[in-house]
Amino acid sequence: MAQSKTSNQTSAKAGATKAKKGAKQVARAEKNQTQVVAESAVDIPVGVVLSVTDRVGDIAEPFTSRSTAERKIRAYQAELRRTLKRSERRGTSARRKATTEAKKTRTRVEKEAKKRQRTVETTLKRNRDEVEQRVRRAVDEQASRAQELVDQVTDQIASLR
Repeated sequence: MAQSKTSNQTSAKAGATKAKKGAKQVARAEKNQTQVVAESAVDIPVGVVLSVTDRVGDIAEPFTSRSTAERKIRAYQAELRRTLKRSERRGTSARRKATTEAKKTRTRVEKEAKKRQRTVETTLKRNRDEVEQRVRRAVDEQASRAQELVDQVTDQIASLR
């Protein structure tokens, strides 16, 4: 009994030590994560301000003299024309692709609809033929029974005479 108490105590101490280490690791990880988030919250606005400052400087620099300003404006116009042409080509390509895809889809849907229609028509025809055969058989059976009854009644009338 004394040995099991000691081993239980040792196990309990080891478990507590592991739990304590695990809690410390979790706390450290949460601290690091919080620090990263806080740094990002500060770094993003600072980076944006620096980027805007650089862009404003880049935009204002070419306009310091008339000739460089005119050259820069022509370059912007040429770049704008190229961008518009590129956008137009992409739009044309996308429209053509969408139209082709719509046609393919329409054709596929039409084929599927025709296939289903044929299936329904075939099933209806088969069912109609089957019902007609059953009705003919039933009519024939009833006519046969009626004839048998007529024959029996005729035989009975003849036997009475």
